[in-house]
Amino acid sequence: MSQVFVLNHPMIQHKLTYIRSEETGSKEFRELVEEVAMLMTYEVTRDLPLEEVTVQTPVAEAKCNVIAGRKVAFVPILRAGLGMVGGMLRLIPAAKVGHIGLYRDPDTLEPVEYYCKLPPDLTERDLIVIDPMLATGGSAAAGIKFLKDRGVKNIKLMCLIAAPEGIERVQDEHPDVDIYVAGVDEKLNDHGYIVPGLGDAGDRLYGTK
Repeated sequence: MSQVFVLNHPMIQHKLTYIRSEETGSKEFRELVEEVAMLMTYEVTRDLPLEEVTVQTPVAEAKCNVIAGRKVAFVPILRAGLGMVGGMLRLIPAAKVGHIGLYRDPDTLEPVEYYCKLPPDLTERDLIVIDPMLATGGSAAAGIKFLKDRGVKNIKLMCLIAAPEGIERVQDEHPDVDIYVAGVDEKLNDHGYIVPGLGDAGDRLYGTK
């Protein structure tokens, strides 16, 4: 079974409070989401392997460490996932970015795919799938399956907020994918929204309704 990591760093939790608040406007919301995404990426990449190198400082040679092994790619689920990419790229600017477009059918609450564009060397990279709201888990589970169908094996899922129902679905369908979240909320309401949640992340990012 995959693990669920709740990233309870004080800076993440502080900023998440303002992300939740309905008084936070779109500009500040976007900035906060990027900041939290960068802080979360720091934690999600904690297990990247290192290798020793030698560098010349102004004083002497020094044995230091650099990241070794496979490269990283980010795959946001459109559209809300895009709001987190900027902060993540600030931490890992060399990462490639793919995009998967899924929307939730309002009647069935199941994901429907409408777009996909992925880096050609995706199978050679460690992937972080980005879905800010893990509600029913349908979009995240479908996006992960889509990547696995293309041969990707090393996948992590990163979300701002999750409901227990979404976590359970992803774990049931993808027991090999670890989940990283800033908060786990109480439940879903009858419309499939996370309670208390933060509303519709895409609408709040881009000022739509």
